Parts: sequence; C-alpha cells; structure tokens
Amino acid sequence: SMKNTILMNAQEVAEELGVSKASAYKMIHVWNEKLQKMGYTTVSGRVSRKYFLEQFYGLTEKEVI
Repeated sequence: SMKNTILMNAQEVAEELGVSKASAYKMIHVWNEKLQKMGYTTVSGRVSRKYFLEQFYGLTEKEVI
C-alpha cells in the first residue's frame, strides 16, 4: 500500500507499477523534467504522488482522497 506522503520514491513507483527500480528512476526523471518545464520545483529521485496518480490512473486530487 502507498504511504500517505506528498512525494513518492523510486521504490514506491516500482512496486506500484510492477517495474524495476531502474525503470522507475527513468520515469521519475522524465516526469520531473516535464514538471520543471511547467514551473514546478522537483526533488531528484522523487515524484509528486498527485502527478503520478494523474499520469497513470487519470485520477484527480478529489478522487484520491
């Protein structure tokens, strides 16, 4: 189960998607580049849980809560 934190690390992404940790890091890198271009501050090796859920499940913040 996912933790109740704002940011997800590569291990959490890998477990949620059933991919390798290396693949998760690559995805996080791409997502963070997109977020930076949109003006958001990012943390290396971490991705916003909200952004992750929107990208993979099409969920909005209201649906997650």
